[in-house]
Amino acid sequence: MTQADSLDSRNDLWIRMQRIELIVLDVDGVLTNGQVIYGHPELEIKCFHVRDGSGLKIWRDQGKKVALISGRSSPSVDRRAHELGITPVLQGRGNKGPALQEIVQRTGVPTSQICAIGDDLPDLPVLRACGVSVAVADACSELRAMADHTTQAPGGSGAVRETIEWLLKAQGRWQAVIDSLNSIAG
Repeated sequence: MTQADSLDSRNDLWIRMQRIELIVLDVDGVLTNGQVIYGHPELEIKCFHVRDGSGLKIWRDQGKKVALISGRSSPSVDRRAHELGITPVLQGRGNKGPALQEIVQRTGVPTSQICAIGDDLPDLPVLRACGVSVAVADACSELRAMADHTTQAPGGSGAVRETIEWLLKAQGRWQAVIDSLNSIAG
């Protein structure tokens, strides 16, 4: 049984989860395991988990939005975001609070309807400002202590997909996703 399955429908968190329309993700340590591999000059390699990509596609297929905020800049992030249809993508943003406000302006989604997922201290202002905050399993202790939810999976290993399932279950949409996938297979 997941945390979403056991939440009381009158619970404040449960109500906030039902309102989420946009997920804002950090990249390094959330969509990746946080490691950066340098190859030839100018070549940077990041590993993205396909399960997270599948979860983000499911989320977007539900009419929901996704945005990325990263403290670093990397062409591989642009490529992955393009593959998944993610926009806006804000990179090289050391101060993520103003980046969140830019996302709110660009998407029209208020912070009360945003779920933020992070792993380290630079993500703290974003998680504090959003309606639902999630720390990945291997996040720093300060994020895990303040987050509404901590995933079982570490960053870069399906934590985003896990969060999407958690949110869609709270919104009563998960079974329809499963039924839809079963009808395609059947």
